Amino acid sequence: MRIAVQLYSVREHIKDSETLLKALEEIKKIGYDGVEFAGYFNTDAKTIKAKLDEVGLTAVGGHIGIDDFASDKLEKTLEFQNTLGVKSVGVGGAPHSTEAECVQTGETLGRAQEYAMDKYGMKVYYHNHTEEFMPLSDGRLPIDVIGERCSLEIDTYWSFHAGADNYGFLLEHKDNIVHLHVKDGIDGKPKALGEGNCDIPAVIKAAKEMGIEWIIVENDNPVPTGFEDVARSLAYLKKII
Repeated sequence: MRIAVQLYSVREHIKDSETLLKALEEIKKIGYDGVEFAGYFNTDAKTIKAKLDEVGLTAVGGHIGIDDFASDKLEKTLEFQNTLGVKSVGVGGAPHSTEAECVQTGETLGRAQEYAMDKYGMKVYYHNHTEEFMPLSDGRLPIDVIGERCSLEIDTYWSFHAGADNYGFLLEHKDNIVHLHVKDGIDGKPKALGEGNCDIPAVIKAAKEMGIEWIIVENDNPVPTGFEDVARSLAYLKKII
């Protein structure tokens, strides 16, 4: 099991292509093995891949818009990701308020995944927030409706905040989960790992039993800076893994 960071956590340090590439250098210095992107700042995939190879990082995924998976954009989207060397890519959220929206979101990503798997061996995933663990009118969870049609990346703080039993949920859905976001927080306010009340040891236990290749650190509200925050999170993780 290796550790990556979602670059949204250090967004204050990234304003353009130049600072994106410099951020990759800093992430490696902190001690991470991989990154999940949250934007590419008009940087071409070959340039990013060259920097990743130079510093010794792996691109484990990226959050892009669901429109990027539309049929007329899909080939361009997947070519970019394939150049980066990712095995999976997805969205950080998409319409999910009703069953119809969940079905449409899942089917869009599912069709993209079918094509991506056939041509590139690449999965397409949906990343949750709290609302996807709140029942729809028929009692089903949005995350389950979406997950019937595509792969999942489970943000284990938002699931925890919604009241889910992370350990049980992760093992029950293990065959459809490609990544785990490991996050902490208190009362819906994200914190660095070990500074909140999330059941992180249970998440790590489940990840090990699932054989998860990558766990991904994320903090929506890093303090005092993104780099310092994710450094604390990494130090905490290394103590408990």
